[in-house]
Amino acid sequence: MKSIHFFILLFLLLGGRCGYAQSSIAEEERLSGYKGGFSDPAITHQEGLTFLALGDFGRVGEYHQLEVARELGNAAITLDASFIVSVGDNFYPNGVASTSDYHWQASYEGVYKHPNLFTDWFVALGNHDYRGNIQAQIDYSNVSRRWHMPNTYYSRKIELDNGGKVLFVVMDTNPFIDSYHKSAEKYPDMAKQDTAAQRKWLESVLADDDPSIRCKIVVGHHPLYSGGKRKENEDTKAFEAKFASLFDRHGVLAYICGHEHDLQVIRPKGRFTTQFLSGAGSEVRPSGEREGTLFAAAKAGFMAFTLTDDALIVQTIEATPTSSNLLHRIKLNIHNKQK
Repeated sequence: MKSIHFFILLFLLLGGRCGYAQSSIAEEERLSGYKGGFSDPAITHQEGLTFLALGDFGRVGEYHQLEVARELGNAAITLDASFIVSVGDNFYPNGVASTSDYHWQASYEGVYKHPNLFTDWFVALGNHDYRGNIQAQIDYSNVSRRWHMPNTYYSRKIELDNGGKVLFVVMDTNPFIDSYHKSAEKYPDMAKQDTAAQRKWLESVLADDDPSIRCKIVVGHHPLYSGGKRKENEDTKAFEAKFASLFDRHGVLAYICGHEHDLQVIRPKGRFTTQFLSGAGSEVRPSGEREGTLFAAAKAGFMAFTLTDDALIVQTIEATPTSSNLLHRIKLNIHNKQK
């Protein structure tokens, strides 16, 4: 009888502990006075370094921008996100004119107001940003505590709790798109960019043999591949030819991008790098598939990345008018095997 009582007590203790583990963040925040929302229960918190990635968003709160911003904040608190990544096209249709342009308030500061979004944002440039003053977006790093764009391209090593590091590289993909150089009036700063210098820099940074680097992640605006609107686009094919093999050669685990206004995960046969396309921060366009497509959806939303001790877990999250949905989850270990 004593042994039966012991196992009943053990079951209750473990059950209670598991329940607390699943809801501990929400319970703790509610007890602290937080009155906001949380992500759908299917969107799970994992121990590790978590960041959120979105793109193609700056539309003064129109289209789906407000619901994506709401759910981005809910995910930031639910998943205990450390920072946010923007893959570019931060301001539509023509970038910003200066650091005091009203677009900063209408499309950024006044939209991403959740307290957990007042953390570091590591930002890339998109083609629509090049239609304005790109230096203003760099200079805004000195105005805003959370906006980080020290240059048109940059890198940093981010420390992990286990003593390892993530090599995080933000490219400026725009000068590598050949057709943009034929539109000098539309993209006034494009001709000033030195693609040879950036490529040399990129090769050097990715060749870093620091043994503490556990994985390499590259961020840029333009996709290597798409099953959507630009599936057969010549610029997309040319960009793949320029960088897909380079990423593979240097062991880039994930390439995070946008430009297409949907959500896609693609790893073509024989490739090492998995591409995560998160360009559904406001406007959404039809999506589609191609060889190597692991997931595709024409839904407003973003992606959540968590680096654990042995894997990179990526959750694709839809933002609906009232809540969030988990659309897809993939787990890549350090050898990039899908599970």
